[in-house]
Amino acid sequence: DVRLVESGGGLAQAGGSLTLACVVSGITFYDYAVAWFRQAPGKEREKISCISTSEGDTYFSNSVKGRSTIVRDNAKNTVYLQMTSLKPEDTGLYYCALGRTYHSCSALAQREYVSWGQGTLVNVSS
Repeated sequence: DVRLVESGGGLAQAGGSLTLACVVSGITFYDYAVAWFRQAPGKEREKISCISTSEGDTYFSNSVKGRSTIVRDNAKNTVYLQMTSLKPEDTGLYYCALGRTYHSCSALAQREYVSWGQGTLVNVSS
């Protein structure tokens, strides 16, 4: 069975940084794009970043662009999302998800991501 496990969430201070990890098992990892989604309290889930099978192809939403990095380690079946200059509005439940595409991961809609983790909670205090 495909399994995605997120980690790295917790309580953080505004202005600080954190790194989230998504470990994938049960699938040929390098065949899939990986995305991070965030669901803030009272808001819809949004895609904030993704990385295609080609490591050079990444996407960041305007809300995290310029202060986030996403990398994948195919040897460890893991994707990392590093966020810096954290803001209280970064608070939310962070999910990773797998999607299959021959094109850029930025083109994949949320409904096209086929496997999801359970999420890790990030709480940024001011």
